[in-house]
Amino acid sequence: RLSSFDVDFIEAGWPGSNPKDEEFFRRARTELDETTKSKLVAFGSTRRKNMEASEDEQIQTLVESGAPTVCIVAKAHLWQVTDIIRADPEENLDMICDSVSYLVSQGIQVMVDLEHFFDGYKFDSEYTLKCCQAAVEGGADVLVMCDTNGGTMPWQIEQMTKETIEKFSKTTFGIHCHNDCGLAVANTLMSVQGGVGLIQGTINGIGERTGNADLTSIVPSLALHVGSDMKCKERVND
Repeated sequence: RLSSFDVDFIEAGWPGSNPKDEEFFRRARTELDETTKSKLVAFGSTRRKNMEASEDEQIQTLVESGAPTVCIVAKAHLWQVTDIIRADPEENLDMICDSVSYLVSQGIQVMVDLEHFFDGYKFDSEYTLKCCQAAVEGGADVLVMCDTNGGTMPWQIEQMTKETIEKFSKTTFGIHCHNDCGLAVANTLMSVQGGVGLIQGTINGIGERTGNADLTSIVPSLALHVGSDMKCKERVND
């Protein structure tokens, strides 16, 4: 149904993380039509610390999934890097660039979910922008700015989105909002105002904690009130 609605990408799970997702990607090879298969995205993360991406088992699982697009999550908040994954800041940048470049070398289109992007930008914008640069240098197709804790205000989303896109004018940016403050839809719309070209969300906003951005609100809002140019725009009345 999502494919026939003309969405561009369908994130279908994290292959190798659990049997259900592993089974999905295995069955997708033979049970989905070519158009739908072309839209599948496999989710994963950057390589682990102190190793090459080509040696990381989780990265190899993404390659073997057969998905034409991969979305990897990367730390974009300096405190998250030093205190949560306990990595050297430069090593984290290498983890981003190396993971992206390896996946690109395997003929895969790569999106990078910049986890805690907005909180990281407020904490140390210079480092967060370095994370963006590492992904760009690796060859990423899309950089996705994530409001992981769902606590950024709409006007902050627009401002930080504009400032970031101005620095990477040749790169497509996306948005990924959580709904902890009830603002995921509003923040997504403000990011569009700020210049993003890709939206991540879920049907009815289903997701962890209080949920993600609700596509059933976002898509008609963009189509009917904002006048955005989307392939699925003509499907809204179906």
